[in-house]
Amino acid sequence: MVTFNKQELERYSRHLIIPEFNIEGQRRLKAAKVLVVGTGGLGSPLLLYLTAAGVGTIGILDFDVVDDSNLQRQVLFSVADVGRPKVEAAKDRLAALNPHVNFIVHNERLTSENALDIIRDYDLVADGTDNFPTRYLVNDACVILNKPNVYGSIFRFEGQVSVFNYTDAEGKTGPNYRDLFPTPPPPGLVPSCAEGGVLGVLPGIIGSLQANEVIKVLTGVGEPLSGRLFLFDAAVFETRVLKVHKDPDNKPITELIDYEFFCGIGADDEDEKEKVKEISVSDLHEWQENHTDFQLIDVREPYEYEIANLHGELIPLAEVETAIDKIASDKNVVLHCRSGVRSAKAIAALEKKYGFKNLYNLKGGILAWANEIDPTMAKY
Repeated sequence: MVTFNKQELERYSRHLIIPEFNIEGQRRLKAAKVLVVGTGGLGSPLLLYLTAAGVGTIGILDFDVVDDSNLQRQVLFSVADVGRPKVEAAKDRLAALNPHVNFIVHNERLTSENALDIIRDYDLVADGTDNFPTRYLVNDACVILNKPNVYGSIFRFEGQVSVFNYTDAEGKTGPNYRDLFPTPPPPGLVPSCAEGGVLGVLPGIIGSLQANEVIKVLTGVGEPLSGRLFLFDAAVFETRVLKVHKDPDNKPITELIDYEFFCGIGADDEDEKEKVKEISVSDLHEWQENHTDFQLIDVREPYEYEIANLHGELIPLAEVETAIDKIASDKNVVLHCRSGVRSAKAIAALEKKYGFKNLYNLKGGILAWANEIDPTMAKY
């Protein structure tokens, strides 16, 4: 029998006096072990509220360090945490919030090699990740191990929440992530939050809803979002709930795969990813210092250009093919974006369709310039 000391009883008293929740619900929370994958925008409110609620054991999994750009939405961290491993900073903050919770730190990337060993020890996984390979990995590992998966996703003004692979009191298991999204979108079609942005308050809303679903699943109180997908649009404040059904045509998930390859990341497809010539930021800086005659083109969006720029000519990626007459053919042309991905895509299209031979991609984009050449430049 899970017991509580006087301090815990007083701390959780607002739970204990809810008739449907009471001390039995709190016992179930204290006895539970939850793994939160990702400590970023979604992971921050998830971890804070699960810790405050009294979940007995919380696993914190992330491999990143705290960056200045995180602080706009990742409320778990402070300025003093910049440069620290996220899991260590998170543990310190959470332990100060509730000393009655046991924290297990996983300072590593979740992979097909370690996922089953890590997740096996937990009762439930809360997915706070921001990329498709890890979402499919978390889903498949939860299906194989028969663990519930509380899912959340955010982008710009929109968020999603659902509970996958949940087995109800009658032993019926609901749909999983693959029943909703059998296959990932083509690479580059859906930008990450780093590329597309996210309203700072949105992960707080969606992550809190995830925490709510975790508590409902663990305690048996209420009706979890199994078989339903909650959609929220913060810009117009509209919500929808869609039905999600199990797909009878889905093959059983029996093993973990190469999820980077499954999502088309790093795939050896010459039609999609042609090799383009590159120039380093140090070489570009040298060209500028030596007054070399070349053209610099920025393929980002205007709002990105206003954050930081290299004074190149702004031609957004979507407009590159309609601005052929603006691209020099009689001298070297350097294209750049934030990280080098979009500019490489632009060069591949220009070389293939229009026969350009004088184009160079700035390796690492404006981020590399800020890191290696001008540390005063803002990164985003």
